[in-house]
Amino acid sequence: MNKIGRGAALGAGLGAGLFASLPAWAQAVATTPAATPFVPTAAMVNKGDTAWMLISAALVLMMSVPGLALFYGGLVRAKNMLSVLVQVMTIVCVAALVWVCWGYSMAFTNGGGLNSFVGGFSKVFLKGVDATTFAATFSNGVYLPELVFVIFQMTFACITPALIVGAFAERVKFTPLIVFTVVWLTIVYFPMAHMVWYWPGPDFQPGAPTDHGLLWGWGALDFAGGTVVHINAGIAGLMGCLVIGKRHGYKAEPMPPHSLVMTMIGASLLWVGWFGFNAGSNLEANAVTAVAFINTVVATAAAGAVWAIIEQVLHKKPSLLGVATGVVAGLVAITPAAGFAHPMTSIVLGGVASLVCFFFVTTVKNKLGYDDTLDVFGVHCVGGIVGAIATGIVAAPSLGGQGVFDYNVMPAAFDPATYSIATQTWVQVKAVAFTLVYSGVISWLLFVVLDKTMGLRPSLEVESEGLDINEHGERAYNM
Repeated sequence: MNKIGRGAALGAGLGAGLFASLPAWAQAVATTPAATPFVPTAAMVNKGDTAWMLISAALVLMMSVPGLALFYGGLVRAKNMLSVLVQVMTIVCVAALVWVCWGYSMAFTNGGGLNSFVGGFSKVFLKGVDATTFAATFSNGVYLPELVFVIFQMTFACITPALIVGAFAERVKFTPLIVFTVVWLTIVYFPMAHMVWYWPGPDFQPGAPTDHGLLWGWGALDFAGGTVVHINAGIAGLMGCLVIGKRHGYKAEPMPPHSLVMTMIGASLLWVGWFGFNAGSNLEANAVTAVAFINTVVATAAAGAVWAIIEQVLHKKPSLLGVATGVVAGLVAITPAAGFAHPMTSIVLGGVASLVCFFFVTTVKNKLGYDDTLDVFGVHCVGGIVGAIATGIVAAPSLGGQGVFDYNVMPAAFDPATYSIATQTWVQVKAVAFTLVYSGVISWLLFVVLDKTMGLRPSLEVESEGLDINEHGERAYNM
């Protein structure tokens, strides 16, 4: 297997879900002749790491509620504000329950004959997961309580489907959307998380060199979710807006955001929460965590500034909406590269991503005519693509990057002389293409089936009056 990156694991949770209990860990390793029996112990858990990961999980949850909910809610018309809030909050609730029931097991356990594509069901309903079991980090002999890893990865599963709703906001029924969320998580998100992030951990990989997900085995680098979260959700959102169709009155009547103040608050909460998203994905509180943290600041700052500069040049008026959109584009783009890049190359990455996303949001969408309400495809999918591919470049030690570690040896080793920008970038391109095809095709089919059976779109009368009062019997504002 090729050398694997420290962050490709994002948290492959790395092994988190590998074994149900301490005896199970020992038994699994003992059955592999090449491995030395190894049993994690409580002495290998650092309280600082544990505290940081719990804080990171709370920060990522804040990204969804209230961050994403307010960001999206402010961008729609007042008559649909409450519907967006309900959709996002309910998706978070449902995704959390699905995750602990079967999602964690599907993402982070060995799937037997299908192990390259999806995990198994050995840990459904968190069977065998308790205060005495452990999850691997990226360092030999360093572990987290397994429940900490379950909680952290749960928040990723919560925000990803919530991102999708922005693509067809203001024109989707509530019940089919929740059904979509459950099925999409099960057949798209959990397998993607397994393929990109699953492996047994650095103490077990040498004895089980084929125990990993498909894209992990390719050597694809994804520190915090460029493929699993952003490209995955972005392409699904595009499929949804194509199947559902355009909003009534799109391009014929004005549809401005009703509260850019709410949007700015939401974007700010996203930025703060993203430190848990990116820096938390190192799974430890150490120097690489600081790398991911500073890169999340500077890449985002560069993207927001570049978007403002573009608007100043083209329109003579930089807008709050533009700066907020640029900030999110920068956050998305740096996600897969956060723990690999040097701060200076992160600035370049953020600026380039902002420029590319601006082009897609303002030009490509208008040329092709699709109604991606809140630019989920143009920002999350396109920004994720830019970031994922660029990770192959910015991770290079010759550019100040962190390089990648070989986890097939013990202890895990780093050899900068073996890094090839061309080779790694090609691996990144393959990972992006796979994600686009896998998520795009399955998401489109799922939307079509739901549209033909349950109906995804409300009536013209309901859409015209607004989803708030018709779908939920309430209004965001009673004035």
